[in-house]
Amino acid sequence: MQSNNPVFRRSEEFNRSGAAAYQGFGEPQYGGYQQPGYPAPEAPTGARQGRMTIDSVVQSTAITLAVVFVTAAATWFLTPAIEGADVAEDLAPLYAASAIGGILAFVLSLVNSFKRQISPALVLAFAAAEGVALGAISKTFDAFIGDTIVLQAVLGTMAAFAGTLAAYKFFDIKVGNKFRTMVTAAMFGMVGLGFLEIILSLFSADLGLFGFGPLGLLFAVAGLVLGVFMLVMDFDFVEQGVRNGIPERESWRASFAMTVSLVWIYTNLLRILAILQQD
Repeated sequence: MQSNNPVFRRSEEFNRSGAAAYQGFGEPQYGGYQQPGYPAPEAPTGARQGRMTIDSVVQSTAITLAVVFVTAAATWFLTPAIEGADVAEDLAPLYAASAIGGILAFVLSLVNSFKRQISPALVLAFAAAEGVALGAISKTFDAFIGDTIVLQAVLGTMAAFAGTLAAYKFFDIKVGNKFRTMVTAAMFGMVGLGFLEIILSLFSADLGLFGFGPLGLLFAVAGLVLGVFMLVMDFDFVEQGVRNGIPERESWRASFAMTVSLVWIYTNLLRILAILQQD
């Protein structure tokens, strides 16, 4: 198998020549594919490795999302409420939490994406940092837009996940290289535009892509659609990985990827709801 997904392409196991690379369940029968630009993967040594299964993916994903939820809830309850005349003072801790958590989550996401051997500890560290950022962002939206917007975004994210999974299985969606390349390019493009927006904001200018006007709404909808496409790639990785018997440790790579996709969907859905509900 090959993948253009930046989360999966660094996986040594995923870039080997399919099931033949795992005959004998960890025995040194590696004579297959070598990804251009990277050294040939080495055969695992020591004890035999277990295989990735749907159950192992569900377990690791549940743990990762639980860490996101717990740290988000802790950030929500430990930061001051936004009320009264001291709005700016109350917002300062939320801005700090969202900035620190967001930067740390971004750095850890790069580490996890380009690390050849996935580390469960780094995945959970990413989840904790992401939870801090999401907790602060969600509380800010809740204070200015309404008490139900966060619940609506959470339910919408769950519906998007369930609907995408159902469509993937019901319509037997096949993920090709062109699709992977398109989604990956779009993802990096949106991240690049985000950095450009931050740089422009330092000079009191912006593109309006992440604002709350019509252009911001259009960009948020595009981000939501992209998040759904990212989930499709995640499901494809899990399906192909289970079919080819890749090591159980790769379940954490799948959980990391799906967490990134779900956070992407949630934040864009939160912006869409805020734009539609603002007065």
